[in-house]
Amino acid sequence: QVHVVESGGGLVQAGGSLTLSCAASGSIFKINVMGWYRQAPGKQRELVATVTRGGSTNYADSVKGRFTISRDNAKNTVYLQMTSLKPEDTAVYYCKVSDWRDYWGQGTQVTVSS
Repeated sequence: QVHVVESGGGLVQAGGSLTLSCAASGSIFKINVMGWYRQAPGKQRELVATVTRGGSTNYADSVKGRFTISRDNAKNTVYLQMTSLKPEDTAVYYCKVSDWRDYWGQGTQVTVSS
């Protein structure tokens, strides 16, 4: 069984910062890609950022220059540093980790007030 647990969400004012963390544990083989996705009310889940085991990153255009994804392979943990937050960043943020399967966390709420 694999557990994926996110933490770090909360309420922040526009222009503020938050850092999300996600830790994977259990019967998971070598993790290849770790990533963050988000889903706002009434919208589809969308990619925010991903990072490969080797450190290659990919970002949605809407967060480039504001968000930074990083990972600690030894801890099977991925982080998302979010700065210059905007109200449109409000969403439930989900972590996904992949070996040859995908595993999702339960999500953490991020609310940005104007």
